[in-house]
Amino acid sequence: DGYFHQRVTQCRYSSKDLQGIEFIDSYVFNQAEYIRFNSTVGKFVGYTEHGVKNAEAWNSDAAGLAGELGELERFCKHNADLHYS
Repeated sequence: DGYFHQRVTQCRYSSKDLQGIEFIDSYVFNQAEYIRFNSTVGKFVGYTEHGVKNAEAWNSDAAGLAGELGELERFCKHNADLHYS
């Protein structure tokens, strides 16, 4: 019983070319993803009523979006060699 909140960040590598890397930042509540940032899309997308409202607010924060996009460089591309080794 109770509530379950989870945040999952992942890098998806489709090829050894660093241009093919995608950063995903998902927010899950009680096993239902309600909002996701995708570096390919470049913004947050909401999947529930609550997620849509959060996406609108979070997408209006240019610094926050820049930080999410920065994770592609800082985390995904930086660790690509580990993934491919």
